Amino acid sequence: MNNVKEFRIAVLPGDGIGVEVMAAAQEVLAAAQAKVGGFRLVNDSHDAGANLYREIGTAMTEETLRAAEAADAILLGACGLPDVRYPDGTEIAPQVDLRFHFGLYAGVRPVKALPGGPLALADPRAAGIDFVLIRESTEGLFAARGKGQVIDDREARDTMVITRPTSEKLFDFAFQLAARRRAGGSAGKVTLIDKANIFASMAFFRKVFDERAAAHPEVATERLYVDAAALDFVRRPWEFDVLVTENMFGDILSDLAAGLVGGMGFAPSGDIGDDNAVFQPAHGTAPDIAGQGKANPTAMIQSAAMMLDWLGHRHDIAACIEAAQLIDEAMVEAIAKGRVRTYDAGGSDGTAAVSKAVIELING
Repeated sequence: MNNVKEFRIAVLPGDGIGVEVMAAAQEVLAAAQAKVGGFRLVNDSHDAGANLYREIGTAMTEETLRAAEAADAILLGACGLPDVRYPDGTEIAPQVDLRFHFGLYAGVRPVKALPGGPLALADPRAAGIDFVLIRESTEGLFAARGKGQVIDDREARDTMVITRPTSEKLFDFAFQLAARRRAGGSAGKVTLIDKANIFASMAFFRKVFDERAAAHPEVATERLYVDAAALDFVRRPWEFDVLVTENMFGDILSDLAAGLVGGMGFAPSGDIGDDNAVFQPAHGTAPDIAGQGKANPTAMIQSAAMMLDWLGHRHDIAACIEAAQLIDEAMVEAIAKGRVRTYDAGGSDGTAAVSKAVIELING
């Protein structure tokens, strides 16, 4: 028992289908933990999100924030409801609050076509889509959150913020990821997405990128304006490896990218900083299907696997990395062999059916 590494996980199920997919992911994590051994997850669950805000006037209590600070990682379900908003008209989004609080500058969005899974493009090369979009998650246009101005009910202003320290960390993260992926057989290329031909902030963003690229000559680079990138996400997505961009551009492009490989139910993510990380599906709370057992838990399960992988590399615990791989392989096999097909992919398998199939494959 002394050789078992214990990790405390702050679990925030959130709203709507967040609660359902979180339960499925917890079951899968427990199965992988039991199968591999060598580590133990201690879950510390807390309410957060729109329902909590509606009840007590805050989306996340100080107690929950302190628990998140004390945790080794944060596992988050979807948060927010379209009919619950702050006085300024914006939605409740504790996931964004956590990014700012912990300085989680690297929003990591893996985009990978699953064998046998749904694809938006008919081109056979689409089966080879496998890239990672890194969205800066604390600055850009999102820096204006809560600070926007509405002047005399005649104009509104939000401000873009790009800083050198955050940009340097973001780009180094992207280059390091590309180098690791190249060791695994990927292209080892970083594509910068900006609008440097129009905005001074984006020209500065590119300037810092070029400087950091010079420090990583082993990694190939490419630069695209965001409009051209949107075009190429449809025209040649199989050519991308690691992409890095500003917060708002990343928010938009990551949804487009998810659409290429089946939709938001297949879109895991992690927001990673120097010392903390939050892992969550990139989708919303889908109140229209909440409570019906129809939600696709794939993104939540894969986000949980990303958490294990991050913990394993951060703490040098091979068992965590092995468990993450086991979950990913089981998820791929469940879809590739037709054991499950979710509602959003044209099938009739709900949340419980997916987690059951994945757990059965984990257990062998």
